[in-house]
Amino acid sequence: MKNYYQPEIETMPLDELQELQSKRLIEQVQYVYDHVKFYHDRMDEAGVKPQDIQGLSDLSKLPFITKDDLRDQYPYGLLGVPLKDCVRIQSTSGTTGRRVVAFYTQEDLDVWEDCCARAIVAAGGTKDDVCQVCYGYGLFTGGPGLNGGSHKVGCLTLPMSSGNTERQLQFMTDLEATILCCTPSYAANLGEAVNERGMKDQLKLKAGIFGAEPWTEEMRHNIEESLGIKAYDIYGLTEISGPGVSFECEEQAGMHIQEDHFIAEIIDPKTGETLPEGETGELVLSCITKKAFPLLRYRTRDLCRLSRKKCSCGRTHVRMKKPKGRSDDMMIVKGVNVWPSQIETVLLNQGYEANYQIVVDRVGNHDSIEVQVELTPEMAQNPTLTIAQREKKITSGLKSMLGITVDVKVVEPKSIARSEGKAVRVIDKRHLY
Repeated sequence: MKNYYQPEIETMPLDELQELQSKRLIEQVQYVYDHVKFYHDRMDEAGVKPQDIQGLSDLSKLPFITKDDLRDQYPYGLLGVPLKDCVRIQSTSGTTGRRVVAFYTQEDLDVWEDCCARAIVAAGGTKDDVCQVCYGYGLFTGGPGLNGGSHKVGCLTLPMSSGNTERQLQFMTDLEATILCCTPSYAANLGEAVNERGMKDQLKLKAGIFGAEPWTEEMRHNIEESLGIKAYDIYGLTEISGPGVSFECEEQAGMHIQEDHFIAEIIDPKTGETLPEGETGELVLSCITKKAFPLLRYRTRDLCRLSRKKCSCGRTHVRMKKPKGRSDDMMIVKGVNVWPSQIETVLLNQGYEANYQIVVDRVGNHDSIEVQVELTPEMAQNPTLTIAQREKKITSGLKSMLGITVDVKVVEPKSIARSEGKAVRVIDKRHLY
């Protein structure tokens, strides 16, 4: 028996699905042109009018939207409805401390929760399941998204949020959780804890829905073995809605993009030209139903490829392969977006020069991030703070900027290797791709 939350949409014949996309795209282009000054001006600059968009084949006529645009228009510049019609915001950190704030109408939330519900049902979830949500709640989209999806399915929902492993395991066993939702690294941590305590035979888990950070197939297999489950991937961005933009089905061979709500393209990240199916490039997404924060042709910076190969699950929506990296310098550490420019901002504000190196590693299933920063010659010659005091101050500044704890190592002037070409700021030892 196939698992669908909205079978008439998830298995819609491709020609009907693309007709629906075209219809919604035409309506959305007219909507943003009429309601968002930014789009009106950007389209005018590009010489594009709403009537020029007659369907999917005209999508490439529209200009791209980037994260820089989101920062520049913070907070209300991309709002598509009166503020009184918005019922929620979610947020993620920006590259220089200015956050991306995404707005939602109640209808937007319903759509987002439907997308998450589809992911839960694809993983085998039903109203008889107990869904333990260990993604962070609050401004982070992971917890609220899967929480709402779980409600839509009718699961008993455990809104655990992240951390406190002992409590997680207690509720997991006492309430017999059957579906686990969290980052893959935390799932791996839970698996370690379960096996250290000899609790595996007490678990009722059957499936896990994991996302918000990169993970390998090897990590999937380890999680499945340690927790005795099937581990499913889920993908999303705060800017687009949150988790549920795409998700894996029982085939576990790529994530189905919710094409009734999002149009996906793959472009050459250097030229912006659309690439044919099967080629790897940058994923571009367009929201065709979202009203409060309606992004069109948003450059995600994630590198992947799309496939319309027939899926054994019966879903007709295109699949995206697991992202193979990014076209910018963003890292995902402990489920958090981290840019070197954020770290550099903190260091420069504290009087250091831009001589630093970031080392990211994964020991076991734990991500770590260390920042090595040089003293300036003046700091070394006339010390006003001890090395320990400097490290503590930088650590505090980075925690405020990033929201995660970073190991800081202050080193002597000129001790970090220089490069005659592009500086090597990041050393990522995790081999995620």
